[in-house]
Amino acid sequence: MTMGDAKPKAPLPFYATFAASAFSACWAETCTIPLDTAKVRLQLQGKALAGEAYVAPKYKGMFGTMATIAREEGAASLWKGIIPGLHRQCLFGGLRIGLYEPVRDLYIGKDHVGDPPLLKKIAAGLTTGALGICVASPTDLVKVRLQSEGKLAPGVPRRYSGAMNAYSTIVKQEGFTKLWTGLGPNVARNAIINAAELASYDQVKQTLLKLPGFTDNVVTHILSGLGAGFIAVCVGSPVDVVKSRMMGGQGVYKGTIDCFVQTFKNDGPGAFYKGFLPNFGRLGSWNVIMFLTLEQAKKAFTKE
Repeated sequence: MTMGDAKPKAPLPFYATFAASAFSACWAETCTIPLDTAKVRLQLQGKALAGEAYVAPKYKGMFGTMATIAREEGAASLWKGIIPGLHRQCLFGGLRIGLYEPVRDLYIGKDHVGDPPLLKKIAAGLTTGALGICVASPTDLVKVRLQSEGKLAPGVPRRYSGAMNAYSTIVKQEGFTKLWTGLGPNVARNAIINAAELASYDQVKQTLLKLPGFTDNVVTHILSGLGAGFIAVCVGSPVDVVKSRMMGGQGVYKGTIDCFVQTFKNDGPGAFYKGFLPNFGRLGSWNVIMFLTLEQAKKAFTKE
């Protein structure tokens, strides 16, 4: 049974769901990464500590941040991290989305009759999100490192010349295992957000299809995608902030708990929802684009 469908259909082979999922995730990434770059810059921007001179925040709001980056660094800088972003989506998007339905159906069991229970959907989303990011976490690290580097003073070289240089430099300077820096919060974030996205899309679509006037069409997919994005941001923002700070901080924090404590102590509880609007703008639009593309890609594979 496919996501949100009332009637069971013959499942696509895994290679088809993986390919459709990876392609859809990559297309959504390409369209929305400027919003993600703005989100990362806002999340890494801390408050001045007690005793320090007040410095006005450089970045203000989603569109203000994007305008500042474009003005100071060039519009192309909004797509910083697109190469590791696409690496990430090929691996993580393909695995987490492609495995969701098989894992959900495994948890439900062959003899189940009726709609899949919400708890089983959430469990499947947590499982595939955690598995996928364990494989793809190095791509996330490189993406955040590239996105977090702003305008440099004249004569100051950039840490990395590109994505492949970043992978090799991190291995040489910090060690191979450091490619998995921030794995704890990254697994937590991606398992939670994946469960929120896929289970809520599944549930919202399933609910809408039972209402009069709704069919399995673009309007239903857009509404389901927006619902999935909003729920994912509400649930995942705190761990998303911690992940960005740990990956962008290079040894500033001793671990996940220390990052939570320092962020809370220095910046207050509101810091965990820093960049909420760009995050929702990013995840809401990302989910709409991804699910719209995914539904069409799956139909194309079904016709074949």
